[in-house]
Amino acid sequence: MAHSEVLEFEEYVRTRQDALLRSARRLVPDPTDAQDLLQTALVRTYGRWDGIADKSLADAYLRRVMINTRTEWWRARKLEEVPTEQLPDASVEDGSDQRADRALLMDILKVLAPKQRSVVVLRHWEQMSTEETAAALGMSAGTVKSTLHRALARLRQELESRDLDMRALERGDHTIRYEGRERCAA
Repeated sequence: MAHSEVLEFEEYVRTRQDALLRSARRLVPDPTDAQDLLQTALVRTYGRWDGIADKSLADAYLRRVMINTRTEWWRARKLEEVPTEQLPDASVEDGSDQRADRALLMDILKVLAPKQRSVVVLRHWEQMSTEETAAALGMSAGTVKSTLHRALARLRQELESRDLDMRALERGDHTIRYEGRERCAA
């Protein structure tokens, strides 16, 4: 390819790259795959640039190359599928585990003092920064950090305690701890 045609191709790509990337993103849902698709199409088009007589049709040519490339990728992926005699177990997420985790979290937060609970919720649930949490609660950033440290340690301790209690129940021991006191779970 002549030097002038290389420069012409580079100028074309520079001016049309945004529109071409939008076309690629319409063809494949993942933005990274769209960039790969466009790059592959540009490489293929570069080799044939001198054969495109009417450069005003270059967009249409490139779009056709992208469509053909996407089809090739789809077919190659499809060939990787291997039939089997036995279907894998299909698990359906009903959300019960997520609801159970959320219920446990809400229950466990009750062991914290109100100030500790507020710091934990704002820092981890609302994802506020230390400074934002301090401003919202009217305390210093250092107080937020130390309160959060003590609250998380208390939550870990409570989770470990509950885990031990569950293991004891599974073994048949019906005496469990509850907030530092023992009681019969029968």
